[in-house]
Amino acid sequence: MVSLIVHLVLGIGVVTWIVRANRQIFTRPADGSPMFSPLEILFYVIGAVSIVLGYYFNHQFVATYAVAGGNPIWGPGSWQQFIMLGYANPAAASASQDYTIINVILLPLFTIVDGYRRGIRRPWLFFVSSLFTSCAFAYAFYFATVDRVHRQQRALTTV
Repeated sequence: MVSLIVHLVLGIGVVTWIVRANRQIFTRPADGSPMFSPLEILFYVIGAVSIVLGYYFNHQFVATYAVAGGNPIWGPGSWQQFIMLGYANPAAASASQDYTIINVILLPLFTIVDGYRRGIRRPWLFFVSSLFTSCAFAYAFYFATVDRVHRQQRALTTV
C-alpha cells in the first residue's frame, strides 16, 4: 500500500508544480468573471472521478496480489505484474495497447505541442502527472487549463 501513497503524494506534487509554473493562468480572470467556469469544473470533476476509480482498482490489485515485504517494481503485486495482467487475454491486451498509445505517445505529443502554442509553461508535466494520477485525469486537467487560458485571454481583450 506504500506504493499507492507514494503515487498519490507524487501526483499532488506534480499538479502543484503545474499550477505554480503557470500562476498567470490559474489566477482569477481580470474581467472579474468567476474563478472557475462550468466547463472547467466539469473537467475537474471528471478528472477527480477517474483518480478515485483508478485508486480503488489499484488498491484492489495490490490487496489481491502483493505479498508482505514484496517489491513494488517486480514480483507479486508489482508494476511488472500489473503490466503483464494488462495483456493476460486478447480483450485486456486490446484495451492496454490502446491506453498505452494514448498515454505514452498521444498525451505528451498533444499537450507539449499545443501547450507551448498556448503559452502554458512546462506542458510536459501533464504527461508526468498521468504517471501518478491517471491518463483521464491528465487530459481533464489539461482541458481545464486550456479553458482557463481561453478565459484569461478573453478577459485581457475586454478589460
